[in-house]
Amino acid sequence: MGRIIFDTATSLNGYIADEDNSLAWLFAVDGADTPDEALFTAQAAVLVEGSTTYEWVLSAEDLLAHPEKWQGFYGSRPTFVFTTRQLPVPDGADVRFVSGPVVDALPAIRGAAGDGDIWVVGGGDLAGQFLDAGALDEIAISVAPVALSGGAPLFPRRVGSDRLRLLSATAVGQFARLRYAVTN
Repeated sequence: MGRIIFDTATSLNGYIADEDNSLAWLFAVDGADTPDEALFTAQAAVLVEGSTTYEWVLSAEDLLAHPEKWQGFYGSRPTFVFTTRQLPVPDGADVRFVSGPVVDALPAIRGAAGDGDIWVVGGGDLAGQFLDAGALDEIAISVAPVALSGGAPLFPRRVGSDRLRLLSATAVGQFARLRYAVTN
């Protein structure tokens, strides 16, 4: 069974999206439009995200009009989207909508991943739900040289230092890359 990893980028002051739920600030960082391979969860067999992240990517990249771009972002991997609404799907994309508690969706997500890793792309509250369920194995954060005035917090939970063990801290281009193991 693979690991479940929350892998995301954050501003210096802990926001993963701005007040408009946009990630445009992130792609304004030098090198962010062609990120280093070290900034990705390479072995991820499945991606998981909330509806806000999914809708932003659909809109920002115009994926409904240009579904061929989906492959560049997600490949052929299944993408589970937590939502309570009906949302559009780009042609040819393997998007699976789920709702309810993370613990209820875990068997389907793990089944789709097989022995591969599961990448929780966003958002922070969804990653917190994985943590609450005792299912989060690692947190990988790429800290961008940007401060935002508000927005979606990185991890809207209190997590004590006894639950996190630093695995690595490296510079990757303009980003500080931090990886923590999560203990339950």
